[in-house]
Amino acid sequence: MFRKIILLSALLLGVLLFGAKATYAQKDRVEGFWLNQEKEAKIEIYKAKNGKFYGKIVWLKEPNKDGKPKTDVNNPKESLRSQPIIGLLILKAFNKDGEKTYEDGTIYDPKNGKTYSCKITYENDNQLSIRGYVGISMLGRTTTWTRSPN
Repeated sequence: MFRKIILLSALLLGVLLFGAKATYAQKDRVEGFWLNQEKEAKIEIYKAKNGKFYGKIVWLKEPNKDGKPKTDVNNPKESLRSQPIIGLLILKAFNKDGEKTYEDGTIYDPKNGKTYSCKITYENDNQLSIRGYVGISMLGRTTTWTRSPN
């Protein structure tokens, strides 16, 4: 009887530890790969060690211009205009606020070289609303991103 109790306890402890580890390793629902509304770019959103969320361009429908990789030609900093668009960090420093909202971050638009305040709303497993704005959220534009398999 004593052996059964020890064996059962060890089994229960293993299940609890495995469950805790699986929960810890679980990604946030916003993490993963997303296509922008125009389906021209794929952005990987990830959680950094500082607990904030970031996103970088990992794919472009048209990655080259004149046979060379596209670069950030519209960047207001001249020294950054030669950096490739693929790999470019466009979402920065978002804090999770509740179950579906990510705030206090910025979004960079390489098409015009401007950075905007931004709010991300998780709509469902396949859709994000991205609202870029200047000043207050009412003065902005919302675009919809769809999940990409990878």
